[in-house]
Amino acid sequence: MPARNAARTLQRTVDAIPDGWVDEIILVDDKSTDDTIAVARTIDKVHVVWHPHNVGYGGNQKTCYLEALQRDADVVVMLHPDGQYEPTLIPKMVTPIIEGRADMVLGSRFLGDPLAGGMPRWKYAANRFLTTIENRILGTRFAELHTGYRAYSRRLLLEIPWLRNEVDFSFDSEVLMQAVHFGFRIEEVPCSTIYAEDASSVDLRQGIVYGSKTLWAAVRLVLHRGGIWTSRKFLP
Repeated sequence: MPARNAARTLQRTVDAIPDGWVDEIILVDDKSTDDTIAVARTIDKVHVVWHPHNVGYGGNQKTCYLEALQRDADVVVMLHPDGQYEPTLIPKMVTPIIEGRADMVLGSRFLGDPLAGGMPRWKYAANRFLTTIENRILGTRFAELHTGYRAYSRRLLLEIPWLRNEVDFSFDSEVLMQAVHFGFRIEEVPCSTIYAEDASSVDLRQGIVYGSKTLWAAVRLVLHRGGIWTSRKFLP
C-alpha cells in the first residue's frame, strides 16, 4: 500500500481484504501529515515502513516493491489505502499469476462503465486518448493502461528495471511499457470505478504533467526500439 494521508480510509480498506488471499500487508507512508502511521500501527497485520521525506507516488512504490521482494513475496498487489479500488477483487487479480498465465494483471475500469462510478469526464477523455496512443505504439489492445490497481509476479519485479523510472505518477506508465517491451504476459480484469471525497486523485495540473510525461516515455521507447536513442529504462 503506497500511502499518503490515508488515516480515515486505511482501516476499512484493510478490513475489506478477503481472508486467505494475502499473507502480509506492507504500508509505505510517504511523509503523511495526518495520523496514517499511527493508525497503521494499530492494525496487527500491517507492516509499516515510513519515509522521512516525501518522495512521490513512484518513489513510494519503489520502496513498496523492494520491501516486498526482500520479504520473499511471490505475488505483489498494489492496493491504494484510500478505498479507490475494491480490495475484494484481489483473488481475481492474483489468480492469473498464481496459475502461471500472467506476470502482470491490471484492474481495468474501462471493461465496465467508469463514468457510472463517478470518473470525471476530463479524466475519461484523457484516459481514452492516452490509452489509444500507447496501444498503437506498444502493439497492444488493452482496455485501460492508466489504472492504479495492479498485481505483479516476483519474476517481473526482479527483471524489469523499474528502479530507473521516475518517482512521480508517470512511474506506472513506464512500468507497463517495460513489461510489454520485455515480453511479459499481461491480463486485465474488470474493476469498479470508485470516486469518493476521501480518495486521492490527480488534479487537472497533475494530469497534464502526467499525460505529457507518459507520451514522452512512449516516444523514448520508440526511439530506443529504433536504435536512435538508447534508454536505460528499456535495457536489462
